[in-house]
Amino acid sequence: MKKAMLCAVAFGLMNTAYADADWDYKHTHQWGSLSDKYAACNSLNQSPINIEGSVKAELEPLKFSYNTMIHAIENKGHTVQVDFAQGGELQLDGDTFVLKQFHLHSPSENLIKGKSYPLEIHFVHANAKGELAVVGMMYAQGAENPQLARIWNSLPKQKGQTVELKQPQSVNHLLPKNLDYYRFSGSLTTPPCSEGVRWLILKEIQTASAKQIEDFAKLLGHPNNRPVQPLNGRVVVEN
Repeated sequence: MKKAMLCAVAFGLMNTAYADADWDYKHTHQWGSLSDKYAACNSLNQSPINIEGSVKAELEPLKFSYNTMIHAIENKGHTVQVDFAQGGELQLDGDTFVLKQFHLHSPSENLIKGKSYPLEIHFVHANAKGELAVVGMMYAQGAENPQLARIWNSLPKQKGQTVELKQPQSVNHLLPKNLDYYRFSGSLTTPPCSEGVRWLILKEIQTASAKQIEDFAKLLGHPNNRPVQPLNGRVVVEN
């Protein structure tokens, strides 16, 4: 039963979290009251968080195998989601987590020592039991990001629109060389806010140009970040 529930959560995230959502970012504090299925939004181990007071630990190196290519970009209304063929994996805790999709938030959802970034990307993974692991990466304003440039050139303008890339793009090129990270336990940052998600936030900050940041913000027409949630005794570890 537990395995089935976890799989249902993972399936829901990949397919319905942003589709025709009955929630919005103007009333994030009300998510837990909208429906019984969103009750977890009022729970204690929610994401995003402000990453501070972290504790040094012997964390295992992150082992990515993103041997897959981006083939489609979809405007979900609440975010832009990038889809690709099978082949992306993350080895974590002695298990294989398959890359399902990645999407973007502007401004960032998680903060690092109180600092907000203009853009954050979430790589969403699930293992065979439906357990989730999300890798987050921040972008500061600076030089144009060549890895984002091709995605930006194909951004779908209308909600519900999907753009197929004529020339698929490697996902692996989005990752930085330095894979040091923060780790904590949290939740989905959108309803149903299910908990038990393994969060891994990469320390290396990427750059995106002012125009790239502005173009994404204009595309959505509104911020798409949930405010930070209380830690409630959780410990953030880092390597």
